[in-house]
Amino acid sequence: MALASARRSVLVDDVIQRLRAEITSGRWPVGHRIPTETALIEQLGIARGTLREATRALIHAGLLQARQGDGTYVRATNELSGAIQHLDSELGDVLEVRQALDAQAARLAAVRIGPDELARLGELLARRAAAWQDRDRDAWVEADYAFHQGVATGSGNTLLDNLYTALGPALRRSASAHWDADGFDGADHRGHEELLAALRAGDTTGAARSATANIDATEDWRGTVPTPPAEG
Repeated sequence: MALASARRSVLVDDVIQRLRAEITSGRWPVGHRIPTETALIEQLGIARGTLREATRALIHAGLLQARQGDGTYVRATNELSGAIQHLDSELGDVLEVRQALDAQAARLAAVRIGPDELARLGELLARRAAAWQDRDRDAWVEADYAFHQGVATGSGNTLLDNLYTALGPALRRSASAHWDADGFDGADHRGHEELLAALRAGDTTGAARSATANIDATEDWRGTVPTPPAEG
């Protein structure tokens, strides 16, 4: 009996890895509805119970989301991203994490980023500026996020890049919320055009300073910057 149970556990683990590979490879992108149970059972050659056990494990890990009467959808590309989404972090918490990530990504990218990546960042900023001018919130959010993700990728640090990717949904939600903040300037050059100029110049200090200034400005717009205590 124990041997049969062990074989079943190995089979479930194998199915988990095969389903996970479809997600992490991008063949099943975020927001994509995965194939039906019947289709997967036929494709994988497994029992319904084994598939359901594997699917439940990926739902618990945050990679999949079951929607009653509508199937199962990809929620995140890795466990870290899924865990972060489960946390449903406050926007202020997201900004505090970005203070560290953005500055370090900018500092490293100033040394490591390549010309093709710099050109891509320039294109994203042009798209971001056009979206702000056209008052297209969704296009602005996507261009803004893609720019910052591009800087993280340009850092050459795979872990930092993956962390930024995992934060993607929270970062998009944060950027979208800023749109309606009093005094918010979606065309602010701090952390964007100024940052790109520093990256092109290989200026590590200037890049980190610009990235930090962008977060500081965002905190100001949100009114989250604490008032310094009175002296004396």
